[in-house]
Amino acid sequence: MSQLTDYRGMAAVVTGASSGLGRLLALEMGRRGARVALVARRKAELEKVADELRALGQQPLVLDCDVGERAAAEAAAARALAGLGGVDILVNNAGYGGHRRFADWSVDDIERMMRVNFLGSVYWTKALLPHMVERRRGWIVFMASVAGKIGVPDESAYVASKFAMVGLGEAIASELEDFGIHVLTVCPGAVDTDFFDAEALARMPPVAKKSMIPPERVVDATLAALARGKHEVTVPGSIRAGYVVRAVAPEFMRRSVKRTTIGG
Repeated sequence: MSQLTDYRGMAAVVTGASSGLGRLLALEMGRRGARVALVARRKAELEKVADELRALGQQPLVLDCDVGERAAAEAAAARALAGLGGVDILVNNAGYGGHRRFADWSVDDIERMMRVNFLGSVYWTKALLPHMVERRRGWIVFMASVAGKIGVPDESAYVASKFAMVGLGEAIASELEDFGIHVLTVCPGAVDTDFFDAEALARMPPVAKKSMIPPERVVDATLAALARGKHEVTVPGSIRAGYVVRAVAPEFMRRSVKRTTIGG
């Protein structure tokens, strides 16, 4: 059964749960009755989210973990399985971004971003997948980005990590469905969170700022897509037209993306 409509009694792991989309997804799943494991590096911030869940009558599991470190991710995944008694839902949300020209981007940070944004998802998915396959049930969510479908200037390292995530999600969705495991890839546009710092906002043209969406809209779309058994969702849906334009008129799309992101 691919549709996920009832979270009561479900065990969910949310990485990057200390803020932004991860925090909101964890809270909404907890509000709907799921038992939630919160994963992030900042334990103090995780505890604040845990307190919010406790106020809802939940008893969350707090797992401080750097998802970009394989050993740490595998150890935390084992703790999640033991603490929750199994895992039904994995939300691969942990990640960070950057806004600079590729020529100015350090190789060290590019490597780090790929480990956190992409390999972190690989580590957690690989660690929990055998359990899901054994039970022949599970939902895996990759919180990717429109930047994983369309190359965005000033975000090259982030784009590369999200293109990798989108490709992984698309490939394993077909591999895993016969084992009762459903894979959803979520591609939001620009979301109004602290992902965009003051420097990034200063570089962003007014038209791009106006297109930013509230994080709650992404959360709602993600849960609606799970309920409908969808494998991919773009938020807002109007951006999907850009995928078609990119396929049939790539040079026009390149100029349009440049104009609406960095101007010129």
